[in-house]
Amino acid sequence: MPIPLTGTLIQLIELQSTLVLMMAAGVVLAKAGVITKAGRQVLSDVTIRIFIPCNILKSFLGAMDLSVFRSCSVLFALAVALELLYVALNRFLYRRYVPERRNILQYTTLASNGGFLGTAISEGLYGDLGLLYNSIFLIPMRIFMWSVGLSYFTAPPSKKEVIRKVFLHPCLVGLYLGLFFMLTPFRLPGLLDSTVRSMAACTTPMVMVITGSILADMDPRHFLDRDSLYFSFIRLVGLPLITYLCCLVLPLDSTAKGIAVLMSGMPGASTTVLFAARYDSDAPFATKCVVVTILLSVLTIPAWALILA
Repeated sequence: MPIPLTGTLIQLIELQSTLVLMMAAGVVLAKAGVITKAGRQVLSDVTIRIFIPCNILKSFLGAMDLSVFRSCSVLFALAVALELLYVALNRFLYRRYVPERRNILQYTTLASNGGFLGTAISEGLYGDLGLLYNSIFLIPMRIFMWSVGLSYFTAPPSKKEVIRKVFLHPCLVGLYLGLFFMLTPFRLPGLLDSTVRSMAACTTPMVMVITGSILADMDPRHFLDRDSLYFSFIRLVGLPLITYLCCLVLPLDSTAKGIAVLMSGMPGASTTVLFAARYDSDAPFATKCVVVTILLSVLTIPAWALILA
C-alpha cells in the first residue's frame, strides 16, 4: 500500500532533515581538517567494502514471499532495459560537447550514486524491502558502469577485468550471500547476524558524512552554469520520468516502483570524477556535474517521492 501523502511528506521532511544534519557533520569535520582527502578515501573504501555489503546482506535476511520474487525479476529486467536505453541516448544527447566532456556526461548518465546515496534513501523510505529492491535494481548499472562506461574513457576493458570489477565487487558479494540465505534454509548464526546488522546500521551515517566532506570542498557559486544544469535536468528529471512511465504498465508493487524511479533519479556517480582525473578528461567539469546533481537532488528526490505517494 502506498504511504498516504501526509505521512510521506512528514517522513520525507524527517528523513531529509536527518540526512542534511549528517552531511553538515561531514562539512564541519572536513572544514576542521579532521577528514582530509586521503581520510575521505579511506572512509569511502571502508563503507563500500564493509558497511554497504552488510547493509545489502541484511536486506535479504527477512522473510520473502512470491510477490517479492516477482517484483525482483521485473525490476532486474527493467534496469537492464533502461541501461540499454541510456547507451542509445548517449549517442545523441551530448554530440555538441568536446570529447573531454562528452565521455563524462555519457558515463554518469549510465552510472548514478544509487549504490551510495541511494542506500540511505532506500532504507530511510522503504526499510529492508527497499534495500532488497535497490540491490537488485543496481546490478545492471554496476555491470554497465565497469564495461560500457569505462569504454567511454579508454579502450574497452577485457572480459577478465570486467569480471573482476563487476562480479567480485564487495556490494555484489553481499548480494550473492544474501541470495544464498534467502533461497536456502540456512541462516546466519546469532552472533554473525547481530554483527552484520550492527555494521549495516553504520551505512547511512557514513555515507552522509562522506558526502558532506565532499561538499565542503566546493563553492556552489561556481557550479551553476548551462551545461551542469542541462545535465542535472537529464539525470534528475528526464531519466526518472522515463522510469516512472515504464512503471505505470509494469506489474510492480508500490515499493518496487518507488525504488526504480528514485534510483533512476539519483545524482551522478562519484566515480565519474576519479575516471575523469585518471584518463585526462575535464576533471573540474566532472566534479561540477556530480556536485550540482547532489545539491539539486535535495529538491528532486522529495518531489519524486511525493509524486509516487
